[in-house]
Amino acid sequence: MSAKVYVSNLSWNTTDESLREAFSAFGQVLDSIVMRDRETGRSRGFAFVTYGSTEEAQATIAALNDQELDGRRIRVSMANARPSG
Repeated sequence: MSAKVYVSNLSWNTTDESLREAFSAFGQVLDSIVMRDRETGRSRGFAFVTYGSTEEAQATIAALNDQELDGRRIRVSMANARPSG
């Protein structure tokens, strides 16, 4: 079962590629996306990374939470599942 982590406090210089590169050290990244403003295309300062397993996601949180990426201290936590309906 896949697990998604939420990454906040991102630098505006962080790209989908640099995000994937930093997070792939902790497991198989199925998907990674920096959320962008629809009108300007500029980063909104947060992202989601999906792993193949909960264990990989937990290892990433333990390793990267409150660490520096592209000059900013990022926050990494489990993404909250949206209730359906």
